[in-house]
Amino acid sequence: MKILITAGPTHEPIDPVRFIGNHSSGKMGIAIAEEFAKAGNEVTLIKGATNLNPSNSSIKQINVETAAEMFDACAQYFFSADVIVFAAAVADYTPKFPSAIKIKKKEEEFSIELIKTKDIALELGKQKSENQIVVGFALETNAEEENAKEKLKKKNFDFIVLNSMRDEGAGFKNDTNKITIIDKAGNVSKFDLKTKAEVAKDILAYTNKILKQRL
Repeated sequence: MKILITAGPTHEPIDPVRFIGNHSSGKMGIAIAEEFAKAGNEVTLIKGATNLNPSNSSIKQINVETAAEMFDACAQYFFSADVIVFAAAVADYTPKFPSAIKIKKKEEEFSIELIKTKDIALELGKQKSENQIVVGFALETNAEEENAKEKLKKKNFDFIVLNSMRDEGAGFKNDTNKITIIDKAGNVSKFDLKTKAEVAKDILAYTNKILKQRL
């Protein structure tokens, strides 16, 4: 199968030396790419601003920096993919007027006008075919399952992988993760804390389960 996976953060430029970003390392998305490739699939990884790289040389890697660049890359590969996993932590907002030169420290207060970025999963999810499987991620700090279910429906995911910032060892930068998978049939599956490589195996297994149900 052809697999499209996004990973890592996006960096939205304020000026040539500063950006808006987040704490995503890309470890989870890269682990998923490795696992799908190991299973013999043709994997394209669209990777945001992280220095980490997959070790499997068969993975096609596309490096991007901004949310706009990630949207363009995803749009190019989305429609030919059988499975899409949106694991990247894409910025929700970007500076409206990034400066072409370094902004000097002058005033006591400084404001930046932000505009919404394109919601990649939402825009492309509207156009998914019946044969495609689209997987999303949700990192929440409160009302975790409620927010994840809303995101699942809104973005037309087949299932969503929920992380809670309340769970020790889960979320950004860690080598471990603790997830809950919620699918569009309403099934909720909770998993123990595991390495991200082991979590990637669970995500692959859940994808294969849905594929078998469609046969």
